[in-house]
Amino acid sequence: MGREEILNSVRKNKPELLPLPEINVDLFNEDIDLLSGFKEKVALVGGTIKQLTSSKDIDNEIMMMYPNATNIVNRTQVSSLGTVSISEKTQPKDLEDVDLAILRGTFGVAENGAIWISEEQLYIRALPFITNDLLIILGKKDICQNLHKAYELISKRKRTFGLFISGPSKTADIEQCLVIGAQGALSLTVLLI
Repeated sequence: MGREEILNSVRKNKPELLPLPEINVDLFNEDIDLLSGFKEKVALVGGTIKQLTSSKDIDNEIMMMYPNATNIVNRTQVSSLGTVSISEKTQPKDLEDVDLAILRGTFGVAENGAIWISEEQLYIRALPFITNDLLIILGKKDICQNLHKAYELISKRKRTFGLFISGPSKTADIEQCLVIGAQGALSLTVLLI
C-alpha cells in the first residue's frame, strides 16, 4: 500500500468531530483564602515563598537570599539587579552560566501553586530551565483559584508561548529516586508583593 492510499484511507475513515462539552467552572469554586492556599501549594511542591510589604525591599531581599549570585538575568521592572543582558538575539547556550533569573509572574494558581509566565516576561524560552535558581515576583492580588480560571485568563491572551511553573525542577524516573534540578532550576522562590 502506497503513501497516498494510506492517507486517502485515513481521510475517508476520519471520525466525525464532536463539540467539546460545556463545563460550568463555577462548580469548582470554593470559599478559600487564595493567598494562603497558594503559599501552601508552593511549599508543597518544593518552592519557597517570601512575602514583602513593599516593592522597595525587593533587591535587598534577593541579595540576602542569593549572596553568591553573580550572573543574574533580570526581566522585571521592580528590581534593579541584573548583570547579564539578553535580547531576542541571545542564544540559550550563552546563558549556561546564569546563577539567577528574576522573572515577573502574570498570575498564580491557588489550586496547585503554579505560576503563569508569558513569553513577554521571558525573552528566551530556555531561561527558566537553564538558570541555577529561579525567582518569580508575583502580586498578592494576582492569584486565581484553580486551573479552570487560569485557562480562562490565558484564553484572552495574544497566542504566544507561555508556561506554568510549579516548584523547582524534579524527577523520580530512575529507580524512583527524587532528583532536584535534573531538567531545570535547582530552586524556585516566589516573592509576593
